Order: sequence, then structure tokens, then C-alpha cells
Amino acid sequence: MIEKLFSDIYRIEIPLPENPLKATNSYFIRGKERNLLIDTGFNRSECQVAMEQAIGKIGFYMDNTDLFITHVHSDHSGLAGYLVKPGTKIYTGKYCAQYLMDKKEIINFKKFVIQSGLSGMGVSPNDNSIHQGIKYACSKISQANVIADEDIIEVGDVTLRCIETTGHAPGHMCLYESERKILFSGDHILGNITPNNTIWDTPWENAYDYLGAYLKNLDKIALLEIKLVLPGHRANFNDCYGRIEELKIHHQRRLNSILEILENKKMNGAEVASKMNWDLKIKSWDEFPPAQKFFAVGEALSHLTHLVFTKFLIKELCDGVVYYSINTD
Repeated sequence: MIEKLFSDIYRIEIPLPENPLKATNSYFIRGKERNLLIDTGFNRSECQVAMEQAIGKIGFYMDNTDLFITHVHSDHSGLAGYLVKPGTKIYTGKYCAQYLMDKKEIINFKKFVIQSGLSGMGVSPNDNSIHQGIKYACSKISQANVIADEDIIEVGDVTLRCIETTGHAPGHMCLYESERKILFSGDHILGNITPNNTIWDTPWENAYDYLGAYLKNLDKIALLEIKLVLPGHRANFNDCYGRIEELKIHHQRRLNSILEILENKKMNGAEVASKMNWDLKIKSWDEFPPAQKFFAVGEALSHLTHLVFTKFLIKELCDGVVYYSINTD
């Protein structure tokens, strides 16, 4: 589906087959000499076809169109290698740029599955094909233009301000257009679904509070004057400030729930995730597909890690698995 939002801005819906997100929003901004395409979809044939059809219907060429990738997740970066032409500039944050050029494993899948306790629940640590982000990742690119917080990108008469919003992913970037007060929010803020938050290292080695950063960067966005949010998934929306408050309340409830689940117990990430409430049609944890278990455990671990950083919990490594318990000191 293609939606003309303004005379120079289009939303392109790129399907995500077999994925609960259903589609990624790619945005095309028409400039005078060069255009900009924001985010791409997975590196798979269905996404390629949808993008090629949109290019034809809107009427532009990649030869004079640059790419902006909000973050490293493959549903946003996957087609970058397919779309890039010799003159195409790819703008993205440092973390995403390094991944796209080096193609190093984002996370040690095997260690993550073992340390989180997932391997004890039937998820194979040797089969990363359950992760669509790995399966449909971008092919290696030779060059990316690293952008930083407060950098400016000009697209014709459109001035876009880059806003670093680490949390959902390291170095996640939003774009802000101040004249029309538009926020291209990527996956930092979504309208009717909650962005998945996880950790970006194995549970024992992880040394950064990504959920804490996410919450701080919600406040950072709240300082902007925003009339329209164009998110990475689902419909656009207007009440950015109300949505920020809803997201903050959601995560506080998650944190409170985890403290209640742990109480006087010692549990690993998968055990905690199995006790949490998930907004899914599947109600039984045992019926969760392996991929859904993986993402649910990542969500649980981001909250567990935040509680470790804020001294509510402690963690310990026992026989290769990381366990969490209430800090009684």
C-alpha cells in the first residue's frame, strides 16, 4: 500500500510475511536533486517486490535517492544492500553502520539462549533460523554515512534533524521536521503496539541499561513540538505526548510485575518471561513458537537488567545460566 501524506512525503507499506508486525512503514521524501527513503523491510523477495512496485508507482529512481536507516533491525535495514546504487548514500547511526559494513553477529545467539534459560525450555541454541532478523538480514554494504545526534539532513526544502534515541536498539535514530512538526519515530514510539525492548549482549556480559536509556529518550522526544508521528509500524498518530506517557506506564507495570514474580525466588530470564502477561492470542507459554519465546525473553531481560542497574535485583551465573533475585542489601 502507498499513501500520499503530503505533496512530497509518501508512506510505503512493506509486508513482513509470517511476522506479527505484519508490515514495515518505509517513507519516501521527494527532493529537488536527491530524494530520501527511510527504512526498507526485510531482505526477502516479498519485500523486494513491494518496494519495486512502490518505486514504479511513485515514480522515482534509486540512482538519485539516498537511504536513511533508523536502526539495525532487519525489518528496517534488510533491503539496504539490495537497493543501494553507486551514488547512493546510506545514513544511519554508528552501531548500525558498523553492523551493515562488517556483518558481525549482533549478539551471540547460542550464549544468549543458554544464559537466558531458553535452552532449558526447548529452544535450540544452535538454530538461529528462528530469528527472522538474522534470517533476512541485509547483505554486506561497502560504505555508510554515520550520523550523530543533532546532525541535519537536507532533502530539497525539507530539513530533517537527527535525534539519537538508543533503547529499542543501540544508536536508534528518529528524524524531526520542525516546520510541519513531524516526527519519523522508527520503532522508538509506535501508536498501538509497544516496541520490543531487549538487551544487546548476553545476559551475563551485558553492561548497559537499554531500558533505562529508552525511558530517558522518551522524555527527550517529549521536549519537541510534535503534531504528527510517522512510526515504523502501523498507523500514524497525533498525540505523541499521550503515547509517551502510556509507554512509560506500561514499562513501570512490567517492572512491578517482575518484582512480584520474583518475590523471594531465584529465576532465570526464561522463567520470568513464562510468568509474565503477554498481549498475544496464544495464552499458554508452552504454545509460544520459539521465535516468540526468544523475543519475550529479551523483553523480560531488558526489565530484569534495568532492575539490576537500579539495585532492586542482583544477578548471578550458575552452571552457565544467569539467575535474578531480589537485592536484600
